[in-house]
Amino acid sequence: MIDLKFLRENPDVVRTSQVTRGEDPELVDQLIAADESRRRAIQSADELRAEQKAFGRKIGQASPEERPALLEGSNELKAKVKEAEEAQRTAEEKVTELQMKLSNIVEGAPAGGEDDFVVLEHVGEPTRFDFEPKDHLDLGESLGLIDMKRGTKVSGARFYYLTGDGAFLQLGMLTLAAQKAREAGFQLMIPPVLVRPEVMAGTGFLGEHSDEIYYLERDDLYLVGTSEVALAGYHADEIIDLSDGPVQYAGWSSCFRREAGSYGKDTRGILRVHQFDKLEMFVYCRPEDAQEQHRKLLEMEREMLSAVEVPYRVIDVAGGDLGASAARKFDTEAWIPTQNTYRELTSTSNCTTFQGRRLSTRYRDANGKPQTVATLNGTLATTRWLVAILENNQQADGSVVVPEALRPFVGKDVLEPVK
Repeated sequence: MIDLKFLRENPDVVRTSQVTRGEDPELVDQLIAADESRRRAIQSADELRAEQKAFGRKIGQASPEERPALLEGSNELKAKVKEAEEAQRTAEEKVTELQMKLSNIVEGAPAGGEDDFVVLEHVGEPTRFDFEPKDHLDLGESLGLIDMKRGTKVSGARFYYLTGDGAFLQLGMLTLAAQKAREAGFQLMIPPVLVRPEVMAGTGFLGEHSDEIYYLERDDLYLVGTSEVALAGYHADEIIDLSDGPVQYAGWSSCFRREAGSYGKDTRGILRVHQFDKLEMFVYCRPEDAQEQHRKLLEMEREMLSAVEVPYRVIDVAGGDLGASAARKFDTEAWIPTQNTYRELTSTSNCTTFQGRRLSTRYRDANGKPQTVATLNGTLATTRWLVAILENNQQADGSVVVPEALRPFVGKDVLEPVK
């Protein structure tokens, strides 16, 4: 949610942000007009309440003969106050409605859409083979790691089973991520995967892409697509202590996405599925510390990707491809040999005070005054990583070398085809 004071003082900055995102800049002017109406309504109601208070004192001082006429006037004034308060409430609701529609202000991201990202760095060379490589699903099936057919039989398209060493590979990857997060000062959390509508809305996920989210109408609850949602809601309506620095959580959870609008995209294998597991970092900090925290989250992602031994690149995501809550986002994309391209493995977003303001999460500044926190998030491991690990570490005989960092969890150096 945008700060109205910032909006009043910097309307052109907000309009430019909307254009960068490919969203409607007229929403800015609508919100400014609604805010002006709200302020006028508040002033009018305050003046009438003051007049009513003064009139009450006058009645108290009046003689018995004067009171009947004054009481009649008091009733008229009471009706005006009630009408003014209703107008104020309506005006405030309109402002909130428009605020909730306005995305976060872009900070430094390039303009454009999905294909207009800027590549910041390549790490490692794309993997090349002197044999015809198999894709991750062929490898997963031949090694006894993935069972898509029975996943589809039981739950439908885009569902799967991770079996045997496949399950250990994912558990090992997530455990390694959890250990790295703890070493960096993050508190490990296993949060709820069902959240209330106000928490989902507070994180900015109920906008244009709300059709991506599973909703349980009978219970009025949403299934999360990332533990970011539950971790953002953890301190809703609280004042948290940042005197010792940022508060950092790492949420391990299953995640659910409807993948609406992705018909025909990545239908093979586990690259784009309805259910997956993820270790998500989440940070609460002072707004002035947010950029530095964003850099640290990206460094942690880079360290984890190096540990699982896949070549990747880092991109600066364009404004039109940012989620509503993100002011800036960096993605890491791993090389997928059989697709001859890079595919997203992690994202880290700086959400500035957007979520904190919506969820009323604050901290006290040096003077003890409550201020809105900034929030950031970043993925440290997720199921999709198995695609890159399997494809980049395969051998000519169909086996896959387990990255050294994962061997203690998997219990094997090499995964052999199942006979």
